[in-house]
Amino acid sequence: MDLLRRLGTSLDTPAIPWKSLIITFSVGQYAIESYLQYRQYQVLRRTTVPTQLKKEIDQETYDKSQAYGRAKSKFSAVSNVWAQIKNYVTIRYDVYPWLWAVTGSWLLHYAPARFQGEVTHSLLFGFTYSFAETLISIPFSYYHHFVLEEKFGFNKQTPALFLMDIVKSLGLSLAFGIPLGAAFLKIVQKTGDQFFLYLWLFTLVVQLFFVTIYPIVIVPIFNKLTPLPPGSLKKRIDALAAKLKFPLSELQVIDGSKRSAHSNAYFTGLPWKKKIVIYDTLIEKSSEKEVEAILAHELGHWAKGHTTKLIGISSAHLFYVFALFSVFINNQSLYEAFGFYGEKPIVIGFILFNEVLSPTDSVVKLLMNVLTRKFEYEADAFSHSLGYATELSSSLIKLQIQNLSSMDADWMYSAYHYSHPILTERLKAVGWTSTEKVGGDAKSTAGGSEKSSKQEL
Repeated sequence: MDLLRRLGTSLDTPAIPWKSLIITFSVGQYAIESYLQYRQYQVLRRTTVPTQLKKEIDQETYDKSQAYGRAKSKFSAVSNVWAQIKNYVTIRYDVYPWLWAVTGSWLLHYAPARFQGEVTHSLLFGFTYSFAETLISIPFSYYHHFVLEEKFGFNKQTPALFLMDIVKSLGLSLAFGIPLGAAFLKIVQKTGDQFFLYLWLFTLVVQLFFVTIYPIVIVPIFNKLTPLPPGSLKKRIDALAAKLKFPLSELQVIDGSKRSAHSNAYFTGLPWKKKIVIYDTLIEKSSEKEVEAILAHELGHWAKGHTTKLIGISSAHLFYVFALFSVFINNQSLYEAFGFYGEKPIVIGFILFNEVLSPTDSVVKLLMNVLTRKFEYEADAFSHSLGYATELSSSLIKLQIQNLSSMDADWMYSAYHYSHPILTERLKAVGWTSTEKVGGDAKSTAGGSEKSSKQEL
């Protein structure tokens, strides 16, 4: 605690140009990501199928994949420019103190006196800011789904479903954001200099809570879950779970096809009671043995303790973030640099602190990608050890073709942006060699598929 106090005192000085520093961080990060995106775009201009995929990917499918990748890259470039402009305007022209004053005025004129304290003010500020962000993002999101994805045959959403998802998301933000946000602020107010410890413990409880309710409450709001019907696939999965002593309590199918043809499978739940969820599109596009192989990969994450390790790392990182936040929460020079004189709202302090912390986020992201890529190799090797190397490889290739996913990647871009190894790296790691085309009619699959670009297996 003494070390944190001394650090806080040393940083609380008008000599530090906080606003210029944060803008510089933001521009620097944008420049680095733009350079990486440029490198990846050069890869997306290649016209030759990677050697390891020559027997699987025909030239027309490869060309479509490259065109799709370039289209997404251009869209990302425009989105990033807009995000940079928005961030600069927000910081440079004191949007935070302006919105804080506006929301305070609303409370003063329209709310009873007992609802005019910092907690209510902060919640109104946070929701108003989040709502404005949602509105501003709608044109970009709409273009992504109904122009870019539509052009390549991937979008399955209707405008009504698109808008309904936005409304549901806002509703969930209110339902959970208000009580959790109020608790966050009260903990900081009531627990003194050691608030970061109580805040960390509170966050761990919240994480456990959401792990419990997510599959029961939140998923059904957006998707329909049905039990996997009795049959050979169910018998295969039950046998695999029993063999690995996986505590399977439910086996369900999710109707992911109503939004896209993206395929995936995952497990969720508490350590002693797990649920496996399979996308209907995965069952439709894969053989039963391939579905089994994919689940063997997912259960490999469980068997190797990857989920537990990631939760532990996330918790340690949160402790570090909250402890460092305690250094900045009373930094008067930081508040004044952004137009807050005579008051230090907790929510504003946390926002500004995250702006200062943003350069370290890039380093954490890079290190986490290194770790998760290692975990993916281990899960693939686990599936391989159970005898599924061929089926896992063929399912990954099918997904690559159906999704028109990028067949190759620049190594720097991949290291920074990809949490999973690229396909050729995964195939090489399991020792796969092509003996026959596993993707079927690649031309018709690529042209008619409505898969999304995201591959999470």
